[in-house]
Amino acid sequence: MRRDRRDRPASSPEHAQPSHFIPHIQGLRAIAVLFVVIYHFWPARLSGGFVGVDIFFVISGFLITGHLVRELAATGRVRLADFWARRARRLLPASLLVLLFCALAVMSPLIMPLSALNNEVREILASTFYVENWYLALNSADYLNNAGDPTTVQHYWSLSLEEQFYVMWPLLMLLAAWLGIKAFTGRGASAARLRGVIIAIAVVSVASFIFSVWLTITNPAPAYFVTFGRMWQFGVGALIALVPWLRVQNAIGSFVLGWAGIIALVYTAFTFDASTQFPGYAALLPTFAAAALIAAGNTHRWWYPTRLLAIRPMQFVGNISYSLYLWHWPLIVIAPFVPFWGLTIYHRVALLGICFVLAWLTKRFVEDPARSWKVLTTRPARVTLWSSLAAMVLVAGVAGTAWAVNAPAYEQAQRDLTSLRESPPDCFGAASVLDATCEGTDFGTTILPDPGFAGVDRPGNEECFVQLNNAGVVACEFGSDDASAPRVALVGDSHAYQLLSTFQDIADENGWHLTTYFKGACPWNATPLSTPGAFGEACTQWRAGVADAMDAADFDVVFTAAIATTPYASAGFDSVHAAAVAGYREAWGTMLDRGIPVVTVVDNPVWETDPNKCLRSQGFGNCDGVRSEVLVSDDPIAAAAEGTDGVTLLDFTDVFCGETSCSPVVGGANVYRDQDHLTVTFVNSLKPQYTAALQAAMAGSK
Repeated sequence: MRRDRRDRPASSPEHAQPSHFIPHIQGLRAIAVLFVVIYHFWPARLSGGFVGVDIFFVISGFLITGHLVRELAATGRVRLADFWARRARRLLPASLLVLLFCALAVMSPLIMPLSALNNEVREILASTFYVENWYLALNSADYLNNAGDPTTVQHYWSLSLEEQFYVMWPLLMLLAAWLGIKAFTGRGASAARLRGVIIAIAVVSVASFIFSVWLTITNPAPAYFVTFGRMWQFGVGALIALVPWLRVQNAIGSFVLGWAGIIALVYTAFTFDASTQFPGYAALLPTFAAAALIAAGNTHRWWYPTRLLAIRPMQFVGNISYSLYLWHWPLIVIAPFVPFWGLTIYHRVALLGICFVLAWLTKRFVEDPARSWKVLTTRPARVTLWSSLAAMVLVAGVAGTAWAVNAPAYEQAQRDLTSLRESPPDCFGAASVLDATCEGTDFGTTILPDPGFAGVDRPGNEECFVQLNNAGVVACEFGSDDASAPRVALVGDSHAYQLLSTFQDIADENGWHLTTYFKGACPWNATPLSTPGAFGEACTQWRAGVADAMDAADFDVVFTAAIATTPYASAGFDSVHAAAVAGYREAWGTMLDRGIPVVTVVDNPVWETDPNKCLRSQGFGNCDGVRSEVLVSDDPIAAAAEGTDGVTLLDFTDVFCGETSCSPVVGGANVYRDQDHLTVTFVNSLKPQYTAALQAAMAGSK
């Protein structure tokens, strides 16, 4: 049926956001991207800079909804193909350019380590088709506490979520407008549509927020990425565009609201960190702060925040914000692998400058021309959409080629690693130091596994490792199921988890039953962490759950390990160190009082950056670290074990280090898979020592 012309206003209605350029929103984009970029370059300096992404979501909700409602009010419909085509011309050229760059970088093992190939190709494909957020969610990645090696395209999760918003939002608005006409028959068509849209977006936003809070509490890792858990942030921006009284025109109100928004954003950027339970309730503050700045519309006086956001430097950064966001993360990931390049303050500043240059060039020669390219703009929208799909397939093809070119080497490296674990050379690794018969053995410049593949030399059974903000206790069982088999427990943080594969072998070889309890950055210790918020609370809760589980179990020996740099609270003691020592003794005491011996180990050296990056470019003998810089001199575990009956302390410091330096290569073995975690290959070379210590502890307890 033909719609009555009376239902079509000749101009944009009062409720619709004006279509003209809004300078302070461009400045808000600048704040958002600077937060994210600085956070990634200097996470310790701006620990909450990740909230910049939330600002982008609010801005997108405001602008896109304003555009769609103007079209809906004027015509009664939304030309979906035209809308999606405009979005594609605006976003895809720069996005696919950077993805192409990443795919080419991955193709060359001289730029990226071979160990990164699998994850890089998968995530480039996921990012190309804008499902990176779901890939990360389904793989239980933790954006704020990711202990693994990030890929060059991990930041595409937010772009994927935005693209999904661009697909779903106009469909939601069309459905809501149709339902509005059906429900509000007494009003004009335009008013009925608007009411239907406002109600629908409000309902979706509330439901999305409730879902976000629930998922953040119950399963925080995927909560960060899941699409519906973020829709409410777009909805907040959308409601500002739809509801006139939410936009402040009063001068005093604009002043107060604007500065309150800026102060709140700065507060979150400096006070939020990896321990913040995010998004959930915590996301309310940056979301509403961004909304406040958008709503504060007066820009006439220089001391007004919206006026300050409109100054030329902020406009420049806002103009290049999209390309700057695209480029900065791949360069941060790739730079450390470049020979003679690191991430010192000077390297970081230089790299930041390169990011700005690339962003400007991309904006000038890719983004802007693509938006007005007549080959596409003068043709039906389907031409743009099919061309976009073809470009995406092309990028995916390059990523596939990167895999095809390097797959033989990758698969061979995997076979070599398996063979190395099963049959290491004589006197390999720690044996070259600890075995008297190996004295004088020289492995020359041998490094196994290769520095380009050490990153994958890690334990399996990741389901046994509790993510950092999760408090649930996960007990995994390995080895013999015989009821009479000696029972061994392995408990602690990631430095305990790094022993898992070796302890599985020990259990299998000796007919023992192995039970594990692991949680990232949460040692088996009774002293609370100094880390505030959800992270510290999750650790405390996990420890309580583990204590209950271990009290109910009957172990013959418990082995524990922990990183020496864990931040503990002083807990009423004279020093943090004393509190940590007391906490270990208290936790161990729950076992020792039952006659169950405890075996522990002095922590391994912790490097500032992954030594494999140095080994790849400079080779054997050039990457040693100063002992006093990489080795904690007063490990609380060692102090706690000293003089405690029933506790056996293993100390392999002399394996890792000489008098003045520590080496990342020992007896031909590549010691580290990252800056502080050992390769399974090297841990396996300590198997005789671990086995003997466990046997002696069990024998001594009888």
